[in-house]
Amino acid sequence: MTSKRNRGLTEEAADAAVDQACRMLRLPTIRAQYPELAAAAAQDQMAYRGFLAELPMSECDDRAHRRSERRVKAAGFPRDKSLRAFDVDANPVIDPAAIHTLVSCDWVTKSMPLRLVGDSGTGKSHLLIALGTEAAMRGYRVKYVLATKLVNELVEAADDKLLAKTIARYGRVDLLCIDELGYMELDRHGAELLFQVLTEREEKSSVAIASNESFGSWTKTFTDPRLCAAIVDRLTFGGNIIETGTESYRLAHTKAQQQLKAV
Repeated sequence: MTSKRNRGLTEEAADAAVDQACRMLRLPTIRAQYPELAAAAAQDQMAYRGFLAELPMSECDDRAHRRSERRVKAAGFPRDKSLRAFDVDANPVIDPAAIHTLVSCDWVTKSMPLRLVGDSGTGKSHLLIALGTEAAMRGYRVKYVLATKLVNELVEAADDKLLAKTIARYGRVDLLCIDELGYMELDRHGAELLFQVLTEREEKSSVAIASNESFGSWTKTFTDPRLCAAIVDRLTFGGNIIETGTESYRLAHTKAQQQLKAV
């Protein structure tokens, strides 16, 4: 009976009915895109079933996009960085095939670690953020944090008797991205707290780090040799290592711009 009644609706009444139904069913994308989709379907002489399929698909696609945006925002990246914007030609040290392999996020699924090492300006933080963003867009829970900020948070949590809760929170994400590890020396207490986070995630969830120091120089950051060895073990076992070299892309770009201005 309802379908017979709807057959007699005018276009204006049908549009109003769709708008009202979308409000009641909380389908904002269909409500917003319906006029455009209906006009395109009429112009292309789309079959009724094809048009009907187009409506829920548009809603699903938009919801997936918004979920991805929320995950990227929740990760706490300091700036937007994408792999598309990374200039591979500017850094011949980096193997494009190795980066392409990481895009699939299979390493995150398998809870494998990733280490990006190189001097300042070589693109390691860019890659860390870009790969973390890719993981978030593919449905993984991601968290980005500077190494010093993480350690300071852990120290404060320990003082406030909230350490277990804080470590558990960092343990729940699928991928933890730790940036600028190695730039500052950590005292034994801070290093031990960081070790607890890594132990919580060991073989259960991925950790990706960006560091300016090779493993052989990490004793400058983790002054206790045995603790340093244990941390290195947790960040290398079965993982990937991407070296970004020593030539600063930012410095080269700045010099090139200055030379252009001088001409």
